[in-house]
Amino acid sequence: MIETRSETDSLGEIRVPADKLWGAQTQRALEHFRAGNDLMPLPLIMAYATLKKAAAEVNHAGARLSDRQHRFIVQVCDEILSGQHQDQFPLPVWVSGSGTQLNMNLNEVISNRCCQLVGTALGAKEPVHPNDQVNLSQSSNDTFPSAMCIAAATATVQDLLPSVRALRDALDAKAEDWEAIIKIGRTHLQDATPLTLGQEFSGYAGMLDEAVGWIEQALASVYRLALGGTAVGTGINAAPDFDVEVAAAIAQLTGLPFVTVANKFTVQGAHDALVQLHGAFKTLAVALFKIANDIRLLASGPRCGLAELHIPANEPGSSIMPGKVNPTQCEALTMIAAQVMGNDVAVGIGGGGGHLEMNAYKPLMIFNVIQSARLLTDGCRNFRVFLVEGSEPNATRIASFVERSLMLVTALSPVIGYDKASEVAHYALDHDMTLREAALTLGVVNADELDRLLKPAKMAHPHLSED
Repeated sequence: MIETRSETDSLGEIRVPADKLWGAQTQRALEHFRAGNDLMPLPLIMAYATLKKAAAEVNHAGARLSDRQHRFIVQVCDEILSGQHQDQFPLPVWVSGSGTQLNMNLNEVISNRCCQLVGTALGAKEPVHPNDQVNLSQSSNDTFPSAMCIAAATATVQDLLPSVRALRDALDAKAEDWEAIIKIGRTHLQDATPLTLGQEFSGYAGMLDEAVGWIEQALASVYRLALGGTAVGTGINAAPDFDVEVAAAIAQLTGLPFVTVANKFTVQGAHDALVQLHGAFKTLAVALFKIANDIRLLASGPRCGLAELHIPANEPGSSIMPGKVNPTQCEALTMIAAQVMGNDVAVGIGGGGGHLEMNAYKPLMIFNVIQSARLLTDGCRNFRVFLVEGSEPNATRIASFVERSLMLVTALSPVIGYDKASEVAHYALDHDMTLREAALTLGVVNADELDRLLKPAKMAHPHLSED
């Protein structure tokens, strides 16, 4: 039998495991919401602890908390932020859409840990009451959206953006290294005119530059906090200027430019900033999907595919075919991208789920935002370390394709005309010739003119002088 203790809330008495720091409202949530294995994300817990610490600082400065209450609340918040008490936050994602249970989970754990520190009984609510002191000047309806924004911004700035930038830099380094390698371009998966392998990879780096820019733009709205709006946005039971002061305290604690939002009715009734942020995540996912699939094609082979890239052999590729190497990092990244695209649907539906003064899909939204940020962070790192940085061009294969490409005929078109150039290309294909052989056989241009026109490097840089 599990040893229990009695705790009370507005609905009366309930038994709580004796060794747990949570209280009555958390226990009721555990008994009434049992769905799946998804717990409230740890970054959200950390964001809430930051928020509670900042609120205690501001309330103490305003003489609404005693020195003793302030000291204990801050101490417990620091313990949580250092990684302690993580097992005291057991709530599933799939609870009330307001997130009230998680707010009370934090309030109760902080209160009961304060009881431990002074030696009073758990549940005594002395020296710190979970509602009257820990939750002072707050409501679940303004703290949960604020914690969502803190968690999302922190995960994005500290983890995701550095990971994306590192991948972007790795792709850009390859672009510079491979700038002189002439290869055949492809459109519709068919041969096209030449470009350099560096130019191709510069496109990938540029896609990530744009993705980073869109994420940074979206963050501007995420930095605006609802805290201070309390129940419906009016700020009832919050002290004057609490909203401004607590946002400044959170900014100091996180090093991020959080401010109070001017219209709290906007950010409590809707969470469009997170919809926009995750939309930028989706755009990044789309870019990564494209990049990974392109590299998967370029590395196909090693003898019967394009085989223009040699990618690292990280693990055996088959349980039956010895020596096989598969583009597993491409596969992992594209699956991550697909998951993020799916998450975006859930975030969009959740964002539209507000009714009047409160959105009731908060846990769903932040669960998907945090999951996407984590997946994209890890996916970009793995793709960079285990694929991009170790990839090398197959110079022999690339040169062979350039030599046999029919689309070099594009350079002849201005001289002999489109129709005659098309005839040369078809003749070369039908007779398994190079373009040069076909042009000379048909007599449409002499050898000296061919030497002048059929310069793949010039075709990749058509506006550069030949000097």
